[in-house]
Amino acid sequence: MIITSVIDNESRCNLAAEHGLCLHIALNNGTNILFDTGKSELFASNAAILGLDIADVDIAVISHGHYDHGGGLKTFLQQNSKAPVYIHSKAFEPHYSLKDEGLKYIGLDTTLQDNPRLKFCNKTTNINLGLVIFSDVENNHQQPLGNRLLFGPGQDENDVFADEQNLIITEGSNHILIAGCAHRGILNILESATKIIGIPPTHVFAGMHLIKSCLDPEEERLSICSLAEQLIAYKETMFYTMHCTGTEQFCILKEKMHSQIEYLSSGKNIEL
Repeated sequence: MIITSVIDNESRCNLAAEHGLCLHIALNNGTNILFDTGKSELFASNAAILGLDIADVDIAVISHGHYDHGGGLKTFLQQNSKAPVYIHSKAFEPHYSLKDEGLKYIGLDTTLQDNPRLKFCNKTTNINLGLVIFSDVENNHQQPLGNRLLFGPGQDENDVFADEQNLIITEGSNHILIAGCAHRGILNILESATKIIGIPPTHVFAGMHLIKSCLDPEEERLSICSLAEQLIAYKETMFYTMHCTGTEQFCILKEKMHSQIEYLSSGKNIEL
């Protein structure tokens, strides 16, 4: 399996970057998966530079209803004529972010919600042997503090991210968990994935939404250090993070987790 970062906030391979996430996953059986589409059509041009043909994607997954994960959906549907797109049934509900000037709409293009290629998911969806999408995540651990700035579907209530879904891929002895932003909390998502798999994932690819987590820098650092200690407890799990984790926040995780965590920026790939 080869997992390639097509879109990330950071790029170290002379590829264009944007605030968004898109991963291309090539399985050993020949199946190609696209996880999220970034916020624009940029994922398609980056894919071409990387030698990845969007028309050859067999399955697409949208992690949740934010523009930086599904903003390229229209372009994907135009360039790929065959792949079903697995998306949560609540993904097209309104989503907002609190900015200095007030609430800003950060949801998906609702004109796409009636496209027949969309496969709407709830709780747990088995795509086929070895591929599972799940959104039924219990809140046993703290969710990212940055969620306080996110609202929906009503403008007067914080988002509970009922539309956020995650992907498990089992191939041989590898059990890979892929999460978009982990708004429900990476520890909560890890626990749910472990229950589904029966053992902890061997690899985790996830944004962890640590940006804008606290107003106080020291409080933020302590919170991230605490998270790192809990992630280290998954001794057999390798973590790759990206996007909304934040580069400064990643450095704090790296100080604690050492070789157990790496950053996956645009253009980089991991072969498992």
